[in-house]
Amino acid sequence: MPDITVDKRTIRPDVSVHVEDTGGTGRPVVLIHGWPLSGASWSEQVPALTSAGYRVITYDRRGFGQSDKPKTGYDYDTLAGDLDALLAELDLRDVTLVGFSMGGGEVARYVANHGEERLRSVVFAAAVPPMMMKTPGNPDGPLEPAEAAKMTASLTADKDAFFDEFTTDFFSVDGELKVTEEQRQEAIALCQQADKIAALEAMQSFGISDFREDLPKVTVPTLVVHGDGDGTVPFEGSGARTHAAIPHSELHVISGGPHGINVSHADELNSVLVDFLSR
Repeated sequence: MPDITVDKRTIRPDVSVHVEDTGGTGRPVVLIHGWPLSGASWSEQVPALTSAGYRVITYDRRGFGQSDKPKTGYDYDTLAGDLDALLAELDLRDVTLVGFSMGGGEVARYVANHGEERLRSVVFAAAVPPMMMKTPGNPDGPLEPAEAAKMTASLTADKDAFFDEFTTDFFSVDGELKVTEEQRQEAIALCQQADKIAALEAMQSFGISDFREDLPKVTVPTLVVHGDGDGTVPFEGSGARTHAAIPHSELHVISGGPHGINVSHADELNSVLVDFLSR
């Protein structure tokens, strides 16, 4: 692997984000992490994609990881604006955006707000679109309002206990942990880097944001990949609906995959990504 450039990029007058860039002349792939993690959560994907010849960029969303932690700006319009500003700062074109979980929302909103001029393709991996919260107007939403309220209350009351339970569910299928305890602890350490206000505000955003009008605007090649055992962002209410909303999209379902497929099923996910990128 080449040396990875690590720096902080000022993408807004008041916000700098932590960026890691493998460099090189390969096509750029930007990996957008899930909640409440950081770009470091892509550690299983970066070597595989780099070895396949791609320039891989990860960054920590504002409020998370090693990025600045402002008190505001956790709505999806702002977060997609941060992504747009980062692509402009690095002057990236012919880009593939890979959005995991919450990051899939940024992909959808980026396309809706900023277009596809810089893009080659997009990937929704265990992603939250089209809309998580179950409402009268969104009866297929996989997130019950009572569960969302419980999550908010639990994180507010005891961050450590919340992250312990959350990461267990994140990597489990039917109560069985699909990663090592060491890997789960690594995820907890990334969660602990998140600012609490940012975590709460971003949780609200991925819970209530509606991407149903954004998804049909995606015209570039699209891959939807999801675990069929995902208990955090269940496939039927999210990935299956996203695939249906983007008729030209490809779908790959990972059998026995929990939410955290980037760790539990890293080899399969990497293979699917490299195959998609090669076409």
